[in-house]
Amino acid sequence: MALLPILTAPDPRLKKKSLPVEAVDAGVRQLMDDMLETMYAAPGIGLAAPQVGVLKRVIVLDIDREDTRTGPLLMANPEIVEASDDDATYEEGCLSVPEHYSDVVRPARVTVRYLDRDGKKQDLACEGLLATCIQHEIDHLDGILFIDHISSLKRNMILRKLLKTRKEKERDEAEGKAPSRTRDQAKDPEHAL
Repeated sequence: MALLPILTAPDPRLKKKSLPVEAVDAGVRQLMDDMLETMYAAPGIGLAAPQVGVLKRVIVLDIDREDTRTGPLLMANPEIVEASDDDATYEEGCLSVPEHYSDVVRPARVTVRYLDRDGKKQDLACEGLLATCIQHEIDHLDGILFIDHISSLKRNMILRKLLKTRKEKERDEAEGKAPSRTRDQAKDPEHAL
């Protein structure tokens, strides 16, 4: 397994739509494994292939907590086949939008259909954090970031801050300085989907 670099907004690759996986073969399984290792190291609870520069419909997540046990979920071609009419609000963050968080409203319950690591078709009904995380990661496959769900004013403020941080990092690297901030200093890794 290998750690993969995580793209950060406003990288244009994050806004592209991913292509379906033809079959879950050894290459897709390796991608899933590498993504899972990258997600854990970041740290985060979900990661989509476009976040590591691969435009394939692949997501991984692991929201294990004391009250929720799912274990790692690896999904190819995930799609929401059913969504509740009632909504839930969750404060989301993202590994591709580091150190920024905002409330996002999404369906409270969804059923997702996907191919698992062995290429078998699965349906999973979920709610709470798992439903939020799956919807967040599927959005990535369609070139949508969580900040696309918030006001344009707040989204533009976040993007300006990310650009400023990127320029500072590039300047520090050019001058041979260590970066002043790291993703490991995130406010709350649980929110880093």
